[in-house]
Amino acid sequence: MDQERLVRVFRHFADKEFPGSSDLYAHLARQIAGDAEVLAIAAQASPGQPVPNLLFGAVQYLLLKGKGAALSVYYPGLAEEPKEMEASYPHFRSFVLDHKEEIIGILRSKRVQTNEVRRCAYLFPVFCSVYAKVQKPLALVELGCSAGLQLLWDQYGYAYGGQEVYGNKDSAVRIEAEIRGDKAPFLLSSSPPVVYRMGIDLRVNDVHSAEDILWLRALIWPGNPGRVSMLEQAAALLKSRSDIRFVEGDGTELLPGLVRDIPEEAAVCVFHTHVANQIPEDNKHRLLHHLNDIGKHRDIVHVYNNMWDGDLHADLIVGGISSEQTILRADGHGRWFEWLA
Repeated sequence: MDQERLVRVFRHFADKEFPGSSDLYAHLARQIAGDAEVLAIAAQASPGQPVPNLLFGAVQYLLLKGKGAALSVYYPGLAEEPKEMEASYPHFRSFVLDHKEEIIGILRSKRVQTNEVRRCAYLFPVFCSVYAKVQKPLALVELGCSAGLQLLWDQYGYAYGGQEVYGNKDSAVRIEAEIRGDKAPFLLSSSPPVVYRMGIDLRVNDVHSAEDILWLRALIWPGNPGRVSMLEQAAALLKSRSDIRFVEGDGTELLPGLVRDIPEEAAVCVFHTHVANQIPEDNKHRLLHHLNDIGKHRDIVHVYNNMWDGDLHADLIVGGISSEQTILRADGHGRWFEWLA
């Protein structure tokens, strides 16, 4: 990515993505946008990756390994009483330049695979609605699954501002989210039946690997302790499961062969959140072609965002009849959503 475009990307993140979620990253991103040396390092990221997320993840990954004490003191979550962020950038800049080769190695070898558990807060009502339409048990296939934490959405408990808890009421993972707007989502008291789970990714993160968990932790923006604790709780739950199949490879290519193993009595639910922005355009169209072909022989649902816009969509082929619906609009980290269907 050329430097001029990188400047625009960091300014966009500083103005639109980080405010309200990480004041530190918003401050640092504004400074990076005017720093040619740091931008030159950031430009070494693998093509197609969201560069600010990857650069900040690489830095925090090294900080979590115990490096950069002079910088760590500005990070909420790494310091008990973080110093004022206004003085943080010279330390950030020095750290990036001093650890240039390590950071470039991470930028070239790792991917942004944030496994945001709170997004399940809006997946739950979506799949409740899907189940009401198909009246079949669900077979989950997640593209870009990272560690697969969203494949357990039916095992979590949900609260939406009231006293009632939906989903798995006894779950150690309790997710809260705000429902905005004047339309109410369709909510079942308990989770719909799920009979199959498969996660596909170019590289699957293993919750049994301390290294993989460290990288997932590094991708969480500073100042979000709730996201950290949900990652830890959901990872602990996933460790106890043996019923999830993980496949490494390009899901847009492998999907037709993989769905043959899914029980015929189940509706295939292919889903992905905040992944399609990293999928090349040709691969997106290949995925849609495969989904339509599969839909000629069995019921299939495609739940997704970031293919063409930021809204969450659900495309169904049930009994050979296609329907498409814009379901909701949501905060990137699942803190709120607005039901549109």
